Amino acid sequence: MEDRTARLTILIDPRKKAVFERLCAEEDSTPSQVLRRMIRGYIETRTGKAWQPEGPARVSASTRRRG
Repeated sequence: MEDRTARLTILIDPRKKAVFERLCAEEDSTPSQVLRRMIRGYIETRTGKAWQPEGPARVSASTRRRG
């Protein structure tokens, strides 16, 4: 499971927000869940790689060099 500690604040037209919330509810998802899926998909599309969150077991080479 990914840590969910960062906040992303966006401004959106109130009508779009209402429709988005209704559509999320229809699929029994929260707006946050849907946005996380959308962002993950965007990252994967742009990078061409599956999203792999870095955790304690996944230390990058730059982190190891600093240690």
